[in-house]
Amino acid sequence: MSRPDPGSTVVSAAAARRGTIQSVDRAARILKELGSGPSRLGVTELSDRLGLAKGTVYGLLRTLERQEMVEQDPETGKYRLGPAMLQLGNAFLDNHELRSRSLLWADSLASRVGEAVRVGVLNGTTMLIVHHVFRPDDSVQILEVGASIPWHACALGKAVVAYADDHERAALMREPLVALTGRTITDPPRLAGALGAVVAEGFATEDQEAIVGEAEIAAAVFDHRCDRHARRCSDESQSLGGVVSRAVVNDHQFAGH
Repeated sequence: MSRPDPGSTVVSAAAARRGTIQSVDRAARILKELGSGPSRLGVTELSDRLGLAKGTVYGLLRTLERQEMVEQDPETGKYRLGPAMLQLGNAFLDNHELRSRSLLWADSLASRVGEAVRVGVLNGTTMLIVHHVFRPDDSVQILEVGASIPWHACALGKAVVAYADDHERAALMREPLVALTGRTITDPPRLAGALGAVVAEGFATEDQEAIVGEAEIAAAVFDHRCDRHARRCSDESQSLGGVVSRAVVNDHQFAGH
């Protein structure tokens, strides 16, 4: 009977503890950092932000650049996300079931209520917008597909998190609750009360908590394992995301639909 290789045992144990491949993890962190803001970043900046050696960052950037996931500005030498990331993002949206199922009825909803409609899913501590229908008027509007909004500052987030299991909801409440405006709820007990109201009423509201001058009303969308009442879901059901109608607020009055 052959004896196990001590070296392989150590490697296997280390891999089991990490559960990830270090180089892939570091490359993903670089991509997320480059995508976290509009500014281009250099090797030194990424090294400082991520706590990685400059040589490591440079080698990973060169590899990502060959795959067109990042590109370097020839004038400044700094890096930004590359065209391959757009292709991946579009593929994510094209294959997203909730988005594909919401295309027709989101348009219809926007027409009926005369307001913008967004569909989003919980992604970490933010709501990721996967579909956006403009308000049916001639006002200037910006497409928000791909935008991320802190869950606690939007009706979408409250509508989804209200139906999360106790462990997930508690974990989200422990994360920093940043104020985006003077109306953002950052007090955990008050936020917990707002989530309880969502379950009781079946929908969530937000009045200028994310953007001054705008308000929202949202409801969660459940999968096939949920019963017919959204506010009374079985333990096996799962909230897939949420849909929201956004309204412009005049004179600081809530005007959502």
